[in-house]
Amino acid sequence: MSYCVATYRSFDEKADFHKKALSIAVGLTVGSWTDLPDAKKAEMDKHLGRVLSVEIHEPGDSSGSNKLSQERYADIRIAYPDINFSADIPALLVTVFGKLSMDGRIRLIDLHVSEAFMSRFSGPKFGIAGVRNLLGVHDRPLLMSIFKSVIGHDLTALREQFYGQALGGVDLIKDDEILFENPLTPIGKRVEVCMAAAAQAQAETGQKLLYAVNLTGPTSKLAAQARQAIDAGANALLFNVLAYGFDVLHELSSDKSITIPIAAHPALAGALYPSPHYGIAASVLLGKLMRLAGADLVLFPSPYGSVVMPREENLAIQHALVTEQLNTEYLYQGNAASTEDTSDKAEVSAEHAFILRPSFPVPSAGIHPGLVPLILRDFGSDVVVNAGGGIHGHPMGTAAGGQAFRQAIEATINGVPLAEAALSSSNLELKAATELWGIRS
Repeated sequence: MSYCVATYRSFDEKADFHKKALSIAVGLTVGSWTDLPDAKKAEMDKHLGRVLSVEIHEPGDSSGSNKLSQERYADIRIAYPDINFSADIPALLVTVFGKLSMDGRIRLIDLHVSEAFMSRFSGPKFGIAGVRNLLGVHDRPLLMSIFKSVIGHDLTALREQFYGQALGGVDLIKDDEILFENPLTPIGKRVEVCMAAAAQAQAETGQKLLYAVNLTGPTSKLAAQARQAIDAGANALLFNVLAYGFDVLHELSSDKSITIPIAAHPALAGALYPSPHYGIAASVLLGKLMRLAGADLVLFPSPYGSVVMPREENLAIQHALVTEQLNTEYLYQGNAASTEDTSDKAEVSAEHAFILRPSFPVPSAGIHPGLVPLILRDFGSDVVVNAGGGIHGHPMGTAAGGQAFRQAIEATINGVPLAEAALSSSNLELKAATELWGIRS
C-alpha cells in the first residue's frame, strides 16, 4: 500500500498531542477504531490513517522558531492511504485538511504524495528549461514586467503600454490579474494587438518575449478561451489558480491543445498562508501544489518589497518549485495495533522518487533595480525578476525602467556592485533608478 503524508503544526497549551494525533488519523479515515470488533478492524485496516511522529515543542524550547518559542505546539505527521481518495488535488486536500482546518489552531505545514498519486500528474509542461528554450535565454535570470492601470483603456492605449515595456528588454509581460474579459480589450483582440507590438519591438531589440494573457471567465469555458487566445497568437497564459482551484490548473496544463506556458498568480493566497496558527504553509500552497498541478511559472510575494513574505518562506517556496522531488513513496511498516500506540513507533520507508519539471519562481511586489542583488543572492540564476512600478515608475520612462533592470542584472551577474555600475555612462537608466529607489544590500 502507498500513502500520502501530511504534517501539521497543532497549538494547544494543555492537549495530549499523542491522543490528538491519533484522533486525526482515525477521524479523517475510518472514523472510529477502538469500538470496532476485531473482524471489522481487519477489514478496515487498509483504510486507517497512521500516526508517524509527534514532535512536541514546549515554551522556551530552543528547537522552536523565535516567533513560536513561547507557545506550546506539536508537529504531527500522519499517513493517509491512497485507497481512501481519488487521485486529484481537491480530494487530497479535503482528506488531509478539509474538516481538520476548522479544528482550532492547526496548520498544514507540509505534504508529500505517493508515487502512485503523483503518476497521475505530469507537472509543468515547459518548466524552467522549456520557458528558457522558448525565449532563447539560458545564461541569466529572466525579467518580467506587468501591465498597470489598464482597466478602462482601449486597445490603442494597451498597445502603447505594451510596446514601451517590450522596448525595455523584458522577457515576459503579463496582464494585470484584475484585467478580465471586457468589451474594450477582449482577449482575442488583446492578444493580436500586443503580439504585433512584440514583433515590432523584437525587430528593434532582437529579443523574443512571452505575453501572459489573463485567462478568465466561467470555469467551463476556460479551455476554449485558452485555445482562442492561442489561435490569436498568444504564447503564454496568466491564471488566478486559487480562485478557480488547483484541479482547474491541472486540467489546463495537461490539455494537449494548450501548447503554451502557464504563469500562476497568487491572488487569494493571503487568506490561506500568513498565519502561523491556521491555514496552509506557503511552500505547500504556492510551491508543491502549484508545481504538481502544472504551473510553469509561479508568482508569490517577495521578502523585499511592498507585500512582504518572510525570506525563509520564500526560500521554502523556491525549494518546492525548483529542487524538491515533491514526493516520497511511503510504505507502512507495522500493523493495526500500532495505531493505538502513540509512542512514535510507527515508521514508513522512503523507497522511490518521482521528479517533475521545476517551475520558475517569480518573487513579486515592490521590486526595483536596487533589489536585484538580493534577489539573485537568494534565488540564483533560475528566477524571474518581476516588476510593475519599478519599471513604469522610472523617471526616464517605461522602456528605461526595463533597461535599468537589465543593467542591474548584468552588473550583478558579473560581480559589479550596483553603485559602481551606475557610474558607467552606458548605464544612465540604472543610475536614475538607484537615485530614485536606492540600493538594498
